[in-house]
Amino acid sequence: MATEKKHSFITDKGNLKSSELSEKISNVLKEKNAGDIKILDVSDKTTIADFFVISTGRNITHVRALAELLEENLESDGIFATRKEGLREARWIVLDYGSVIVHIFNADTRDFYCLEKLWS
Repeated sequence: MATEKKHSFITDKGNLKSSELSEKISNVLKEKNAGDIKILDVSDKTTIADFFVISTGRNITHVRALAELLEENLESDGIFATRKEGLREARWIVLDYGSVIVHIFNADTRDFYCLEKLWS
């Protein structure tokens, strides 16, 4: 079992470990009807993040809405993405929260890149 890195986030509601943040992200995406949500522990495979949260939207409008709603939800707790990519095309949106990186795909793009296999 990989040991979790010492990443934590200071939020308006106290400190949040990267594992807790990944669960929070997963719950927000689930509430917004994201599909096939997976949390991958990549802490023993890379130094760029502890966790990837991967999900699928039904179409590009849904993918974009998931990203925007997730950002709004986390920002209300004082957690901000350091980088964002793909919002315009909305086929694969990446939100970088430091030790947690969120990937929101449309179905075709997720099937093509298959991050779960790549990082397992």
